[in-house]
Amino acid sequence: MLRSVAVPLIDGVAPFEFGLLCEVFGYDRTDDGVPPIDFRVCGEFPNQPVATQVPGVTITPEFGFDALHDADLVALPAARVREEYPEKLLRAIQETGATLLSVCSAAFILGAAGLLDDRRCTTHWREVGQFRERFPKAQLDPDVLFVDDGNIITSAGTAAGIDACLHLVRRELGTKVANTIARRMVVPPQRDGGQRQFVELPIPECSADSLEPVLEQVLDTIADNHTVASMAKLAVMSERTFARRFVAETGTTPNKWLSLQRVLHARRLLEETDLDVDAVAARSGFGTAALLRHHFHRVVGVAPSDYRRTFSCR
Repeated sequence: MLRSVAVPLIDGVAPFEFGLLCEVFGYDRTDDGVPPIDFRVCGEFPNQPVATQVPGVTITPEFGFDALHDADLVALPAARVREEYPEKLLRAIQETGATLLSVCSAAFILGAAGLLDDRRCTTHWREVGQFRERFPKAQLDPDVLFVDDGNIITSAGTAAGIDACLHLVRRELGTKVANTIARRMVVPPQRDGGQRQFVELPIPECSADSLEPVLEQVLDTIADNHTVASMAKLAVMSERTFARRFVAETGTTPNKWLSLQRVLHARRLLEETDLDVDAVAARSGFGTAALLRHHFHRVVGVAPSDYRRTFSCR
């Protein structure tokens, strides 16, 4: 059972991520059948304001970090990523026997405490490179909304923190309680897909000028039936030489690059037009809706129709 939740705050805490923890665990919803939860907001120095990421906005915790020790759950809101975290906080989360939950960049706190070595985890997609560099032993999955690894749950961006919290409530208190809280928050009790659909996919760039005209011509005619052979012909090279040069300059193979560019083009069409899926497939060079769905789901993590419902500008 989930009876007590402690939320430690540090300088630079993100107010929204703190607020979503308050929304899920802090409100008294016993009238709706939700079991009471002892909710504790903690800081290194009790009753002293903690600065948030918003200038001029502070939060004053009632408890110290010692209140983490007997909590059932320690929920860490996102905070400004830094080189060093308060030693007192790291020691407290190392010594507690509580389940640990991080929202967004708070995974860096768990990593700094040495708790993610050889553990599955995630964090916000923008921080993936820095996270991997700092915590190479962590088994980071950048494509999911959250990871449940038993006594440690990590989540991706802000809204993914809601997904992780409701998942934990469902796991500990049951589906009915999770659905009740979700209904009060007016959010889906469980979302499909992963954070890949929110990521700005990088476009590989050439490190030299030799292939740039070829790539620009392919992008301008993305709906055409391009192949490695046809691109090699445009570059006036043999297929073997072209493929080798392509990998050297872009870091990926011609087929992978072409497939990604087609997905990127399809994504823009889904966002900005009302073309049906067949037309999107044709204009992005996939030819058939089935082929579009296959590659789109592989790259973005959801079906084209689901992506359009979420991100359409129209």
